[in-house]
Amino acid sequence: MSTDSSIRLNKFISDSGYCSRREADKLIDSNRVKVNGRRPELGTRVEAGDVVTIDGQEVLGSVPDKSDRVYLAYNKPVGITCTTERSVKGNIVDAIDHDERIFPIGRLDKPSEGLILLTSDGDIVNKILRAENTHEKEYLVTVNKSISSDFAGKMSRGIPILDTVTKPCKVSVVGRSAFRITLTQGLNRQIRRMCEYLGYEVIQLVRLRIMSVELGKLRPGQWRNLNQHEIDQLNVAIASSKSDSSHQARQAPKKKRQPRQHGRPASSGAAPARKSANKPKPGKPGKLSKAGKSGKPAKPGKLAKAGKSAKPGRPGKSGARKSSPPSRRRK
Repeated sequence: MSTDSSIRLNKFISDSGYCSRREADKLIDSNRVKVNGRRPELGTRVEAGDVVTIDGQEVLGSVPDKSDRVYLAYNKPVGITCTTERSVKGNIVDAIDHDERIFPIGRLDKPSEGLILLTSDGDIVNKILRAENTHEKEYLVTVNKSISSDFAGKMSRGIPILDTVTKPCKVSVVGRSAFRITLTQGLNRQIRRMCEYLGYEVIQLVRLRIMSVELGKLRPGQWRNLNQHEIDQLNVAIASSKSDSSHQARQAPKKKRQPRQHGRPASSGAAPARKSANKPKPGKPGKLSKAGKSGKPAKPGKLAKAGKSAKPGRPGKSGARKSSPPSRRRK
């Protein structure tokens, strides 16, 4: 199968708008996907004319310019959960009730509100979410008490949470108990945990901006389609972003090289054994030799067969010491 005219199965599924690449991998791994009636493996490539189905339903690929994809900006109200699981009460998919199959790009905590993007273009999701791409997200936060003079400095330099320290960020105080913060990370409940560390409790958290897309005048519960200028700016911003699959591919060779870095050392006693093949073996330290013989040493703590105990051989000298002749007198 030519790789020039084919694409990976997970990318085909994400481009179709069914789900993200990561979710597509899960579907493939759980045997819910078939290609031409057969169960594929992770990494399978799809060519034009191949029939891809998920749970028996055919999935159609995207047009090359992705003009059939949907991109939405939504002002998520407090209480809405960012999940595509329709069994979850208050899920974001039911809240928007769009005609197309869409899914959120990232998450916004249930008690938080503000801007979140949704799309049917699975390929864009991983590129936006990768923290290393430094895509900005701006928030307006209100806390339960007056903000101290050193608050902004401490927050912007980084706060130790979740066994790490948050990346440096932009923080500006805009009121007695309100501040703006711009992050390039997405740790679990990051802003709330950062405030808690400094002794503050978040009363209200509103996301105002994601990259170049702003919340604007959208009221809670309202959504709109991104305009072409916003879509073009998103595509420019993520043009150099790396997907999860390419990142894993770069890491794989390192794991394969590790076993070859450690050679098995030769036995340290092999060479001396060949040079002294005709010499008696030295006695081992701490063990008693048999009387009159340089053979197998006796076990520690036991006397030699002679009437008197043999002296242990000294380490570093070859051969066992000769024992004195047995006494004629016997007890």
